[in-house]
Amino acid sequence: MDAPECPACRLTFPRTSALVGAMPRLTTVVADTTGLLRKSTIRKMNKEILRIQKHYPQLIIQVAMHGFIPEHPFSMHAFWLFNAGAFAGEAKRGKDNHALLILIDPYRQESAIVPGYGLEPLLPQQALDHLLEMSSSAFQAAKWELGLEAMLDVLEQLLESVTVVDETRRFGEGEY
Repeated sequence: MDAPECPACRLTFPRTSALVGAMPRLTTVVADTTGLLRKSTIRKMNKEILRIQKHYPQLIIQVAMHGFIPEHPFSMHAFWLFNAGAFAGEAKRGKDNHALLILIDPYRQESAIVPGYGLEPLLPQQALDHLLEMSSSAFQAAKWELGLEAMLDVLEQLLESVTVVDETRRFGEGEY
């Protein structure tokens, strides 16, 4: 991502930060500030995500389960958290940002996927909507592990089908 403003609400990152407050403390890979995920689920999801990232070394996946204040649109929170979190690292900006944030607010019953700019050409909005759709019924039933497993399975299938510009290498092979 790294957008100067939220595409949904047109707020800038500094203005959004002033509205929503401090960045929540998140652990890497799978973070749950709500305490709703079992420790065994977190370990299992961490292991699965690290396996995917090993196959696609440019990819950084961050899952965050957090309750956000309801006064602001969920899309604004997703935009803000992606930019505030700098999950790909401070040096990986713009086209070099291959981070993917999977955000779940169990209290609002909303979820979002925010890709870095480097992933946007590979994972169009329609593909991201499909990922969310695959997990929505599980998330609505508070079956977080099942929803995340479904999402990660389909994400991996999408990544396997995506080729880079020269069509001789797949995303994940060498440097992109």
